[in-house]
Amino acid sequence: MAKSESLSEVHQSVATDKRKGWKRILSFIGPAYLISVGYMDPGNWATDLAGGSKFGYQLIWVLLMSNLIALLLQSLSARLGIVRGLDLAQASKHAYPRWANIPLFGLAQTAIIACDLAEIIGMAIGLQLLFGLPLIWGISITIFDTILLLFLLNKGMRAMEGFIVSMVFIVGISFLVEMFIVEPSLKEVARGFEPSLLSGDALYIAIGIIGATVMPHNLYLHSSLVQTRKIERTTKGIQEALKFNLIDTTVALNLAFFVNAAILILAAAAFYKNGLHEVAEIQDAHKLLSNIFGNIAPALFAIALIAAGQSSTVTGTLAGQIIMEGHINLRIQPWLRRLITRLLAIIPAFFTILHYGDDALGGLLVLSQVVLSLQLGFAIIPLIHFTSDKKLMKDFAIKLWVKVLAWTSALGIIALNVKLVIEEISGWTKEANHWWIYVIIFPVVILIVLLLLYVFFHPIINKRNTERQMVPHGNALEIENIEKVTYERIGIAVDFSKNDRNTIRHALIQGGKDAHYYLIHVVETAAARYHGDVVMDHETQSDGENLEKYRQNLADLGYNSSAFIGFGGTANAIAKISNSNKLELLVMGAHGHKGLKDLIFGTTVDSVRHKVNMPVLIIR
Repeated sequence: MAKSESLSEVHQSVATDKRKGWKRILSFIGPAYLISVGYMDPGNWATDLAGGSKFGYQLIWVLLMSNLIALLLQSLSARLGIVRGLDLAQASKHAYPRWANIPLFGLAQTAIIACDLAEIIGMAIGLQLLFGLPLIWGISITIFDTILLLFLLNKGMRAMEGFIVSMVFIVGISFLVEMFIVEPSLKEVARGFEPSLLSGDALYIAIGIIGATVMPHNLYLHSSLVQTRKIERTTKGIQEALKFNLIDTTVALNLAFFVNAAILILAAAAFYKNGLHEVAEIQDAHKLLSNIFGNIAPALFAIALIAAGQSSTVTGTLAGQIIMEGHINLRIQPWLRRLITRLLAIIPAFFTILHYGDDALGGLLVLSQVVLSLQLGFAIIPLIHFTSDKKLMKDFAIKLWVKVLAWTSALGIIALNVKLVIEEISGWTKEANHWWIYVIIFPVVILIVLLLLYVFFHPIINKRNTERQMVPHGNALEIENIEKVTYERIGIAVDFSKNDRNTIRHALIQGGKDAHYYLIHVVETAAARYHGDVVMDHETQSDGENLEKYRQNLADLGYNSSAFIGFGGTANAIAKISNSNKLELLVMGAHGHKGLKDLIFGTTVDSVRHKVNMPVLIIR
């Protein structure tokens, strides 16, 4: 099986080798801008608004610190993708056993759904603020992001990056204009960059800012997106790609920092200075902006929110594709994969609005950030392990000082996020009749902690899998002298369609006149499914007569054959007849269905293949 590239639709689709000077540098620019939108999604808005309205400019330094940590981790993610040609999910699949990759996939998928949920809510709120559209309709509209994403992918990677950059530009311009409207104190803003001791609510919000800034799906995504650039696989080519991608990451994340700082400064100047210290909901911020500054600022605020939500949903869905294909090697149709990701995020939002009302969405937004924080360690720890390994990364393994910084950052983020989760659970336990916390939440948290410890210690203890990581599909075997294979018992699955002639012809070529052929047909009527071989309906009798005609026809040509009719499920019946007759080869026709028919009918061959222990020849 060939190596499956990350985001195969756009893998190495952007050429870099034919450009010189600034054009060459610009050819690498793009992946980090797709990443940067995750650093200014509605989850960030909520924490930045709360921090600015409660504590003024005091927490700007926390934003700067989290941005620097994000820059470090994203550069490691890009390094992994460029040097090894693997995204983070694929690297995890090669480094950890399958049983560990399944929960790793589950956690990563849950985090992406939580992130997508936050962005859906943010975009729906933006549509409501700008056009008065009910939240339930705003959430419904976001399902069309799937169509937008397919359109952008078909247009190529550059078209998608152009769309995202334009969205980021709209967000940036909106807040730049708002900065002139609110007129913040530059001296007080500068003072906010001075680190200060945090406690109580300030510490809680600071944890929220860090948790919302450094998000796990961005690490998976970045390691894949850098592979859309076609580079020379030489030491010089890789070094150049690392340098240009670091420039790309630095510029893009600094832009994200500007947007986050702008939101916090806006909240500090508009709300904190006016004694409005309890602004936590996005809707509240919009309403208060209307009261204080008139119509321009809140309109820009809503436009920026829609742009942030729209761009973030695109990148979140891409990340869902990466972790599904990387961790568990599951590849389904692109439109179906993206639709599933979107629906899994929309359903909780719908349920919340219908049962708890629009006001509950703010709480759901916070919960999504808590879910994100749980998964963060499972992305950071493997990333540092992989980029530190000199056997796998060779000359491009990270230096000791980078490793120390990375592990310190990881420990700090995990500790702060664990504290956030503990505080949330503690708050739930204080409320009455929450037995499910002890029965469900506590055991799940314990299992997650044990898995986190395993993820950390496994690469250190188990060095034997290094060879498997370096050669994902194993080494090529030496092909020795091939002896002729003679089949004496050959099964032929027939369905009385025009494909049968070709299927039977290929089967006869395999065995000649020395083999015995087993003609197999399955009756799939409702009566056959319920009553099995005792059924004698019209279809069973007709199929029996047709099968006998095939047998007689082969006999006239000098071939020995027997006829077998199965009942019920096609795959199970074919496998049962094949195994009970100890067949040596099974020949089947593939129908070549397309579109919806493929989803409905195209699974028989695969199902049979997994139920028999003999070679299966598929004829089209």
